[in-house]
Amino acid sequence: MGAFEYQALDPRGRTLKGVSDGDSARQVRQRLRDKGLTPLSVSSVGEERPERRAGDRTRRTRIKFNELAVITRQFATLLNSGLTVEEALTALIQQAEGHQIKSVLSGIRSMVNEGRSLADAVASYPRSFPEIYQASVAAGEQSGNLDLVLERLANYVEARQGLQQRVGVAMIYPIILTVVSILIVVGLLTYVVPQVVKVFDDTGQQLPFLTRLLIGISEFLQNYGLWLLGTGALVSLGLVLLLRDQNARYILHGWFLKLWGVRRLSRILNSARMARTLAIMAGSGVPLLSAMRAAEGVVSNLVLRGNLRTAAEEVSEGVGISRALGRSRNFPPILTQMVASGESSGQLDHMLDKAASALERELESRIAVLLGFFEPAMIVLMGGVVLMIVLAILLPIFDLNQLIV
Repeated sequence: MGAFEYQALDPRGRTLKGVSDGDSARQVRQRLRDKGLTPLSVSSVGEERPERRAGDRTRRTRIKFNELAVITRQFATLLNSGLTVEEALTALIQQAEGHQIKSVLSGIRSMVNEGRSLADAVASYPRSFPEIYQASVAAGEQSGNLDLVLERLANYVEARQGLQQRVGVAMIYPIILTVVSILIVVGLLTYVVPQVVKVFDDTGQQLPFLTRLLIGISEFLQNYGLWLLGTGALVSLGLVLLLRDQNARYILHGWFLKLWGVRRLSRILNSARMARTLAIMAGSGVPLLSAMRAAEGVVSNLVLRGNLRTAAEEVSEGVGISRALGRSRNFPPILTQMVASGESSGQLDHMLDKAASALERELESRIAVLLGFFEPAMIVLMGGVVLMIVLAILLPIFDLNQLIV
């Protein structure tokens, strides 16, 4: 029995999409008609069609990271309960909610039913399953400990998802504060200030420098504000297009490793991801060189990725991993020291896991400190700007009062 994707019309004329099991496309069409639906198209998940080949579809299909965490945990639990891979996949398909998830899982089950390994089936969906997932599943199948490997993968995916969520939540307030502050200042300069300074037009007195400066900024924003906004949008678009170039991104990432504050955060973030990936793969029985090459995919900084690639080449020549990582001087000392301890004690995966946890805690601590400094600094800056605007308006009023006296 295979899996089939279908599109059908319900009695109200709405288009429905889904995945259904069946021995043939004809059987699935008949089943849809029995439900009162009009089938538009029915195709096997693994079938290659001229207008949309399976390879193109698998490249486009993507499972979100939070959904992958849930699927992995459920998969591990089902295998631990004694179900076969096929039975576990069937249960996952039945309880999956999204059409894309059903489609991916059905495709994997079809390939497993055809005799392909789970690792090969997972590798057919590279956008849904990262390289660490594919390599770990392959190692789990070879060692016969697939359920334990999936438990490790579930812990890894959940830990990474949790870290991303905590960092994302921590950034929400500063972003909102910055946007609101900019909007308030722009609103004051473009709408409030012009109305107030009209009072001073007929006095004929020399306005204070601060007031004249404020009027100049206000007139500039009124006359060229839209041009300024458009220029900023074009510059942003140009930067986005420029950063698609590998060389430009490499130069930018090199600057990140030199800027005060950003350097430490970039090193810790990428090192934590790398250590966590190496830990899960080494613990699953993946060869060290394969694990290091797979870990390159989670290192976002291109300079650090190149350092890791160089380290992998040195390890292939017989150099210890701690020594190879330490030569670049871009990885935190705590990582290289704990890796050296793991090499000497034969517990590399355990020490890598401890290093990743320590780096993640340091990352969260540093982000909390930076945000703790940024928030009051932004409030003080905003207060200072508003104070300058108020003073620029009040100084001419004080001068008028003196002339009257």
